[in-house]
Formats: sequence, C-alpha cells, structure tokens
Amino acid sequence: MTVPIRRRRTGLRRWGALVLAAAALLPAGEAAAQQKPGEPPKADGTGAPQYCNSIANAAADARFAWQKETLTALAKDIEGRIGQLEAKRAEYEEWLKRRQMFLAKADESVTAIYAKMKPEAASQQLTAMDSEAAAAILTRLDPRAASAIMNEMEPGRAARLANVITNTPKKAVPPRPEPPPSTPPESRSDEGDRRPQNSEKSG
Repeated sequence: MTVPIRRRRTGLRRWGALVLAAAALLPAGEAAAQQKPGEPPKADGTGAPQYCNSIANAAADARFAWQKETLTALAKDIEGRIGQLEAKRAEYEEWLKRRQMFLAKADESVTAIYAKMKPEAASQQLTAMDSEAAAAILTRLDPRAASAIMNEMEPGRAARLANVITNTPKKAVPPRPEPPPSTPPESRSDEGDRRPQNSEKSG
C-alpha cells in the first residue's frame, strides 16, 4: 500500500511543476502572439533610451549653468570697465577745467605784454605767429593798440588776420601800389614863363 501512495505523490509533484511552468510561459506567449511577425521586440522603459534621456537632461542643465556663470562674469567685467571709464572721464574733466583756467590767465598776461609793446615790435612777433593765435591776441587788445599794430604789418598779413577775426572768406590782397612820381621841375619853369605873358597882356 505504501508504494502506490508514493507514486501518486510523485506524480502530483510532477504535475504541479508542469502547471507552474505553463503558467510562467503564458505571459511570454501572449506577448509573442501580440507582436507582429518581422517586428523587433519592444524594449522596456528601463533600457538605453531612458538612460540617453537622463544623460541629455543632465548635459542641458550643465550647459545652462555654464552659460549663466559666463554671463554673470561678463556682467561683472563690464561693470568694472564702466567704472574705470567714469573715473577717467572725471579725471579728464578736471584736467580740462584746470587747463582752461590756466589758458585764461595766460591770455590775460600775454595780452598785457603786447599792449605795452611798441606797435612795430608787436607786429613783427604777431607776423611770425600762427594766424588764429595772432587774431585772438588782437581781439583782446584795445582797438587803438590793435590798429596801430596791424598798420605796421604787411598788408596781406593784416588782411588775413582781419579775415580770421571777422570770419570772412580769405581773399588775396593785391600789393600796395607805388606812389606816383613827383612833379618834374619843367612844370615849374612853364609856370614861370606863363606869368610874364599874363603880365604883358594886362599891360
């Protein structure tokens, strides 16, 4: 009686193992049945595509962080350069202000020097000077002193300075004409000859 019972138990175990194996193979068979012939098997979501997507997202985040850091550094650099330019501009304005004050004082002293000079000596120095500088000095002088100095100059030079002062177009000034010759002595003898003739007529 014991032998048949053991055989039954062994058969039941084998039958149970076959049932479990068939149950495990059913999902794979259904997936294979749903898959079209010639179509490659579908990859699940835990494969290479998901890994590539995660890597791409990480690379995009790193690129965005790098760009943000670069732009921040550039903004700081630009702000620093703007500050340097503002400092240079303030320094230049201060230098220009001091230079203008110095030139104003120098113009006053130079004008006083030329005002005390003789017209002939002043005209010689102004003739050798630049036209704009000479015209600026003449405009600061007293009109009488300026006219006396320009009277001692060569006419062309005086005219050019006058053009600079009045901002008129510069034109060529003809040379000064020579004075006419004096009356010859023969005319005086003629007048002497005429007087006796008039006296004869009156007599």
